[in-house]
Amino acid sequence: MTRFAAPIAEQIWDMKYRLKEADGAPVDRSVEDTWRRIARALAESEADPDAWEDRFYAALEDFRFLPAGRIVAGAGTARSVTLFNCFVMGTIPDTMAGIFDMLKEAALTMQQGGGIGYDFSTIRPKGAAVAGVAADASGPLSFMDVWDAMCRTIMSAGSRRGAMMATMRCDHPDIEAFISAKSDSARLRMFNLSVLVTDAFMEAVKADASWELVFDGKVYHTLPARDLWNRIMRATYDYAEPGVIFIDRINAANNLSYCETIAATNPCGEQPLPPYGACLLGSINLARLVVDPFSEDARVDDAALEELVRTAVRMMDNVVDASRFPLEAQAREAEAKRRIGLGVTGLADALAMAGLRYGTEEAAARTEDWLCGIARAAYLASTELAKEKGAFPLFDADAYLASGTMQAMDEDVRAAVREHGIRNALLTSIAPTGTISLFAGNVSSGIEPVFANAYTRKVLQKDGTRTEEEVVDYAVATWRALHGDAPLPDHFVNAQTLAPEDHVRMQAAAQKWVDSSISKTINCPEDISFERFKDVYLQAYETGCKGCTTYRPNEVTGSVLSVSESSEGTKEDKAVLVHEAEDGAEVVYMSEPLDRPQTLEGNTYKLKWPDSEHAIYLTINDIVVGGRRRPFEVFINSKNMEHFAWTVALTRMISAVFRRGGDVSFVVEELKAVFDPRGGAWVKGKYIPSILAAIGGVIEQHLVATGFLDAEGAGLKSDPTASVVGLDSPRPKACPSCGQFEMRMVEGCMTCMSCGHSKCG
Repeated sequence: MTRFAAPIAEQIWDMKYRLKEADGAPVDRSVEDTWRRIARALAESEADPDAWEDRFYAALEDFRFLPAGRIVAGAGTARSVTLFNCFVMGTIPDTMAGIFDMLKEAALTMQQGGGIGYDFSTIRPKGAAVAGVAADASGPLSFMDVWDAMCRTIMSAGSRRGAMMATMRCDHPDIEAFISAKSDSARLRMFNLSVLVTDAFMEAVKADASWELVFDGKVYHTLPARDLWNRIMRATYDYAEPGVIFIDRINAANNLSYCETIAATNPCGEQPLPPYGACLLGSINLARLVVDPFSEDARVDDAALEELVRTAVRMMDNVVDASRFPLEAQAREAEAKRRIGLGVTGLADALAMAGLRYGTEEAAARTEDWLCGIARAAYLASTELAKEKGAFPLFDADAYLASGTMQAMDEDVRAAVREHGIRNALLTSIAPTGTISLFAGNVSSGIEPVFANAYTRKVLQKDGTRTEEEVVDYAVATWRALHGDAPLPDHFVNAQTLAPEDHVRMQAAAQKWVDSSISKTINCPEDISFERFKDVYLQAYETGCKGCTTYRPNEVTGSVLSVSESSEGTKEDKAVLVHEAEDGAEVVYMSEPLDRPQTLEGNTYKLKWPDSEHAIYLTINDIVVGGRRRPFEVFINSKNMEHFAWTVALTRMISAVFRRGGDVSFVVEELKAVFDPRGGAWVKGKYIPSILAAIGGVIEQHLVATGFLDAEGAGLKSDPTASVVGLDSPRPKACPSCGQFEMRMVEGCMTCMSCGHSKCG
């Protein structure tokens, strides 16, 4: 018997969370071994480790409590990685030396696997005078370009690429350039962008008043507040960024407003954090706690939920002590406040199993009840921990209890905090759970609605044949197990059929009992009017949300879902994602590398790098799959022994990627983006930023020559071969990891439903 509810769950475990030796040999023989590894590691700091290990294991068992992926992959491995998901870096000084010190800190943090956030409002605007050098400032966006390039070069721990959030205040003189930065699809691709919107600005928008853009006390520009608001709205309407963060509301509600000021969030927005702030994440799987699903007595087991929350809080508190940190400042900040971010996943499935339609007033009320119970249990558990182990070092009872969040807490919770203190300054957050939700059997992600009742993955087998694998939502699978092929109840809905107002209603209901914030995407139809689109953001502000992120499919953002129609013309309840290339071949995810034939066809290229004594020779061999020629392996050779180690490593890495299949053109793009800080070189009249970029160019030349790419520069920036059944335009984007066209917006982040790859790490 397997614990996995779906094949994709086991595949995600094997790819992302299973502990393996350096040569790929499994250490975790089963998912039970993974749970035991985590439980043992997090129990080490307890006075009675054996007893707590068993309790921690019981919480993890059957995917009831889901620590964030970094904890699942890293706890108990002895690897030098952080178990924290979220970091906001230090305040950026408005000096050249300070800016590049911050760049170094960002690189060190991403190297260990942390996603980071930065407020770029502290950098003087473009054109401002720079004292002592008789020059004008280049502005914050120019430095964001530097950060973006740095992020491209760093592969974070666990094969996760770095992710960044950039924020800018709505009164910064360069805010208009910040708002329009993503109109260039090739710019700032490693960043999510959000505008810090103040209460004063929102009042000016409502009053149709003027608005001043100010830096260091100097007014640079004055414009109508509604004009600036409309610019923000138009940008996110057209290309899904920037998001909006209601920063004054965040600071007013913050339990720690007496000792910190927040100006940025982590990449997905659920963790507003101070300078060097850090937070770890975990989720209660509500779908696994529903008793008597799809019956009149269906309910979440409140006693089991409370006990699970109390154990989860203790586990997460222990992570603070077990984790490594990229920077000493981050460790000190985490230890001083002991922030944790306990959230939920499987909410939409739990609602469906309880007979409630996501987005209705009844579903919002039930969501509020469940999250109130989680918040109460979490805060009371943390006061018990404070009684046993001590409150967080910066705890001040009067100041803490005066915060906006604590004033809304029940009196018994406030009394417990006053008497015993509290172990963790903040406790609740709702994070993106795309990959761990797949790991848990494809439960609905976070507080998001079900994306699709079912969809089809195409998997290329070792023998070159293709198989189809149905991936079914957890609640749908539960219904099928109980009722066979009986039609789904009418209260089953998905993200494509909900009104934007339904999304906002659910986010606002959840936010009442979440002391940090929520990562949520409000799906909007492509044909939504601009005026109604703007109303979504105003509704989010008026109903108490701390931020708002929308996704409207269009030619820029892409679209990912096609609902097929049966021969009778009725719409089926299954999303079928089918993608055909012009020559009839399909880009598919390969479950295992193909076997190497005895002979392969290939080409050898000579690369002469200026100032290098010896040339580099690249041999690229191809394999034919499904009638299409594609790269299979690379060999890089040079007589220059200084190149030996990195060329061997590059050879092995690129060949491993090629053998995994899919759209591997991203290898070209990533190599061509690498810059050498010592300078590049001019080759055949074109500036190449590094020798690695030159190698990328040679590989691209080969892929174009063999027909794998249409032309130079194709890569990920366009997808000329993709089409979706039943949807002519816009066309979807390929996953940069596996090549499947199954990217969808999940809680503000493009996530692949095939392999779990996420832009936000």
